[in-house]
Amino acid sequence: MTPRQRHIAALTFSNPDKVPFQPGGPRESTLRAWHAQGLPGGVNWYDYLYETLGIDRPRSGNSVQLGADFRMIPQFEEKVLAHRDGHYVVQDWKGNVCEISDQFDVTYLRIAKDFVTRRWLRCPVETRDDWEQMKLRYDIDAPGRWPEDFDSRCRAAAERDWVLGVSFSGPFWQMREWCGFEGLCLMTIDQPDLVADMAEFWTDFVEAMLRRICDRVVPDCAHISEDMAYKQKAMISPEMTRRFCQPSWMRWSRLLREAGCPLIDMDSDGFVGELIPIWIESGINVCDPIEVAAGNDIVAFRRTHGRDMAMRQGVDKRAMAKGGRTIRDELKRVEPVLADGGFIPGCDHGVPPDVSWPAFVDYAGLLARMTGWL
Repeated sequence: MTPRQRHIAALTFSNPDKVPFQPGGPRESTLRAWHAQGLPGGVNWYDYLYETLGIDRPRSGNSVQLGADFRMIPQFEEKVLAHRDGHYVVQDWKGNVCEISDQFDVTYLRIAKDFVTRRWLRCPVETRDDWEQMKLRYDIDAPGRWPEDFDSRCRAAAERDWVLGVSFSGPFWQMREWCGFEGLCLMTIDQPDLVADMAEFWTDFVEAMLRRICDRVVPDCAHISEDMAYKQKAMISPEMTRRFCQPSWMRWSRLLREAGCPLIDMDSDGFVGELIPIWIESGINVCDPIEVAAGNDIVAFRRTHGRDMAMRQGVDKRAMAKGGRTIRDELKRVEPVLADGGFIPGCDHGVPPDVSWPAFVDYAGLLARMTGWL
């Protein structure tokens, strides 16, 4: 099977020749620790892992990224506003003003290079006037929204053997980025019409982007970033989720399904037990990362929802850190879900630095055997 065929088969409860090997990946602090624990410098850690395990890494043709940009254009200037008491006060590319450790710089807020906590001081949308200005940054035809060779990229992807994905923020994630978490939660009570307006605007924007993509090439997977749960609870009630978020998910899912996209994957940290039924209603058929420490039980989810929801990741990072009997018991715990199908096991978030390189290699070897690579 090609990587594309294998991935789709695994998550649609079909019969892959083996399950994709996706153990999870490190952040910068994890890599630093690994280099001190036996991972050689100057090597690609993933290639070296395959070599260490004695697995032939699956190769595909020259994969093409479509390059469609769902983010705001223009972005805000990234800059340091103050440096005090071991912290920077910065403005990030989204217009947020926040405080971070001076061990990092503002670029760490652009992508998840490491585990960086921050204190939010101000967000770009606090009033309706702010919102009217923010909307101007989401012109679907803004210069830079689409690469100049977009059509040729789509043609190159038509006969692919790799997984073609498209990723974008869901309504809760996007509104939280505009308003801040506390600001958004207050708005749902104090200004629900404004929240509804923002959600509808974002739905229209993403739908227009997806339509233009699907008119040229149909992706294999749409990945929606949502992160809308704490430990043990969702961040908003099921009623609010259905009111403010579900219409977006349903419209996008309908468009993607009609185009022929087989996988619609919802990414939310935290406890998602209250959310999975709403996602299923909305046409979502995959979710991740199923964080164990948040109270998620992947075996119970499968028992409750059957094959209506495939899952990815779901292996407790704390067990990976402990290694030995603990990680073996953890992998045994998820075996029934793997046997049933619709599951690609892996670390339930970024691999933290307390997972040593030897422990990671041991875990990866066990995972490779479970998934049919060894």
